[in-house]
Amino acid sequence: MTVLHLNGVSRVHGSGENAVNALVDAELTIAAGELVAIMGPSGSGKSTLLNLAGGLDAPTSGQVLVEGTVLASLNKKQLAGLRRRSIGYVFQDYNLVPSLTAAENAALPLELDGMSAGKSRKLALAALEEVGLDVKQGDRFPDELSGGQAQRVAIARALIGDRRLVLADEPTGALDSTTGEEVLKLLRARCDAGAAGLLVTHDARHAGWADRIVFLRDGRIVDTSAPLADADALLEGVE
Repeated sequence: MTVLHLNGVSRVHGSGENAVNALVDAELTIAAGELVAIMGPSGSGKSTLLNLAGGLDAPTSGQVLVEGTVLASLNKKQLAGLRRRSIGYVFQDYNLVPSLTAAENAALPLELDGMSAGKSRKLALAALEEVGLDVKQGDRFPDELSGGQAQRVAIARALIGDRRLVLADEPTGALDSTTGEEVLKLLRARCDAGAAGLLVTHDARHAGWADRIVFLRDGRIVDTSAPLADADALLEGVE
């Protein structure tokens, strides 16, 4: 089943002589159970593609569909609801609310969607346990957690509920190699359980967790489905 489909998607910032083609005629389909890595040099359009896939930005042309729904057809309230229920976003800098505990951060999408505090906390603690955190850590605030623990909370928040699409923007960038591998293992496991995943990374080793690698250059997809052994060479070729 197709979870994410980008159909001829372009994103232009500015106009006239100041126009910047951040993404050009992107075609990408990701099925349930599949993890796709996005690679390319800085400014190649990786984050733009991720933001469009998650409905955080709108395309200048083309369509973004999540489970068959055209995101541009939704009003702001409907789009926000879709993101809460179906799309999980993992940021490099965690993006946790500092005044909320780990459990409260993980439960936030559920509470915003109208679930009771008691039920959402129960599900949040289960989600934290799934990513390797215990109940005591659930009551800690972000500044009381290590980088790896904070990223696990961010992943729990991204995966809580029936999230069908998980988007990760350099989720291991602020972590040591061991913790980073553990984070990628969690993303891989969620995709193996039926979600679709899109991972932006600059590290070919991390891309090795993916089923496919998509390379971007100057906003264009220039290569897909590259064997991992060729990833470093191809990445050098697009820089």
